[in-house]
Amino acid sequence: MTPTRDHLVWDWNGTLLDDLDLVVRATNVAFASAGGPAVTAEEHRVRFRRPIADYYAEMLGQAIDDEAFGRLDRIFHDAYRAGLTSCALAADATAAIAAWPGGQSLLSMWFHEELVPTVQTYGLTPHFRRVDGLRAAVGGGHKAEWLEKHLAELGLGGHQVVLIGDSLDDADAALSVGARCVLYTGGLSDPARLQASGHPVADTLTEAVTLARTLP
Repeated sequence: MTPTRDHLVWDWNGTLLDDLDLVVRATNVAFASAGGPAVTAEEHRVRFRRPIADYYAEMLGQAIDDEAFGRLDRIFHDAYRAGLTSCALAADATAAIAAWPGGQSLLSMWFHEELVPTVQTYGLTPHFRRVDGLRAAVGGGHKAEWLEKHLAELGLGGHQVVLIGDSLDDADAALSVGARCVLYTGGLSDPARLQASGHPVADTLTEAVTLARTLP
């Protein structure tokens, strides 16, 4: 069956890349640097949100200004990079990519200059018309503006697109450009939060692609 929307945008962290454990470990390194508590994977999935500075402020019990967030963001990413070689793709990532009959691309909120060679390392680059990461010195913001730029570079309108991601921020980004979104429960967000959003939800990436192919 040819999907009504013929282009699929994949999220990376927590979707194609199974990096929840690493994200939690790196988050705890950042929190420890500020005298904060350790967070469990389950707590992180329930409480994480963007902008990330707001999540940090809640967990650390203190205001986080731009300078403080920049420092914590650097600490997080240093710890994340150190453990990245331990991460595998989601179990059915390659099968799910192969199951989509139209064009595909990848948009991540990880830094572009690091994302591109990493995706290449996993052998996925040939599947994507475009791979875009964050082109900014500090992360933590929303995905919507980056999705708009990503689609503009591809020459696509939101009405042609489905996004598969693991967060409500992915869903909000899709809505902002008139795209649809399928949310994946195997990533960085609490499944109950995703289920309550009203967007289609899948427990596997292959199921997510099946759902994406049916969206009007």
